[in-house]
Amino acid sequence: MNLGPPIPARSLWRRAPWGLILVALLLTAVGILNLASASRTADASLWTSQLVWVGGAYVVVLLLLAVDYERLYQLAWPFWILVVALLVAVELRGEVAMGAQRWLVLGPIRLQPSELAKLAVILVLARLYEDDGEKPEGYGLVELWRPALVVGIPAGLTLVQPDLGTAALIGAVAGTMVLVARVRTGTLAILGAGGIVAGVLSWFFVLREYQKKRVLAFLDPEADILGSGYHANQSMIAVGSGRWAGKGWGQGTQTQLSFLPEQHTDFVFSVFAEEWGFRGGALLLAAYAALCFMGLKIAAQARDRHGAFLAVGAVALIFWHTLVNIGMVTGLLPVVGVTLPFMSYGRSSGLTTVLAIGILANVGARRRTS
Repeated sequence: MNLGPPIPARSLWRRAPWGLILVALLLTAVGILNLASASRTADASLWTSQLVWVGGAYVVVLLLLAVDYERLYQLAWPFWILVVALLVAVELRGEVAMGAQRWLVLGPIRLQPSELAKLAVILVLARLYEDDGEKPEGYGLVELWRPALVVGIPAGLTLVQPDLGTAALIGAVAGTMVLVARVRTGTLAILGAGGIVAGVLSWFFVLREYQKKRVLAFLDPEADILGSGYHANQSMIAVGSGRWAGKGWGQGTQTQLSFLPEQHTDFVFSVFAEEWGFRGGALLLAAYAALCFMGLKIAAQARDRHGAFLAVGAVALIFWHTLVNIGMVTGLLPVVGVTLPFMSYGRSSGLTTVLAIGILANVGARRRTS
């Protein structure tokens, strides 16, 4: 692929989407502040660890701004193969924690390859749709076999860990990119019907007992509030108790008295809502919406099809994570164990989010100017 003449570094810095970068940094700062409160009763060093890890990732992303995103075209398949190999290694020698086998311990690094699988799928799908070019009539069912394999292999390996939430997010991100690439109406109908059938079969043959209990707890939250419904119930209490203005930083009773489970990871928004109230939660959601809007604008102005799909994938990753997590902690969706971008503690998930912002920044710095 011809990358074209390089853009001078000074021009790159001037053309970079600083609005998007600043919103991402603001969300990261709010996340660190919130994590400092959420981890006071667990491990006070969590927020400093997150700050160092994510801060270092931002520095790397800014340095890589000078590297044309078209280099990702060559790296897409090797990276996907590496991630699949890591997922297989997790199945063979992964660390088991809380009943799941999702992590690899590589010296001082504890890695969750399923997080990187989202990026791998984005890179390969963007390459495939660049190679295929525009299809005015849209993709037919048979033509989707390559995207299906690209998504299905890492999603399947993630599902058996078991990690239903991450597997579903890999599918949601990929599905967004497929829809943007255009799919024929008849194919959409077939896929929709297939999805319903797959959902029914999954209930009987795929979902584990605790996953079924979470779905039932979502349908009837008061059926087992001390068992399968405990997480969701305590989360809704925390969100509701914040009312309009919140209780103040470090003053949330659900958080500080340790009633709220997984308060520094999956339920970190509940901590924020309890301490900053509806007003703070609304402002936080507005920041996420602004970030996604700016990301879609970058996709629309991308200089080529490859950049557009990279940007769409990065926005989809942030959007679906945010939607599922906040829906989960407010009782609008079943509890599936999904982190909130920029806010939840997690090295692998934090790195994935920052790299998504890096992709958007890189595409944005090289967008069309007319």
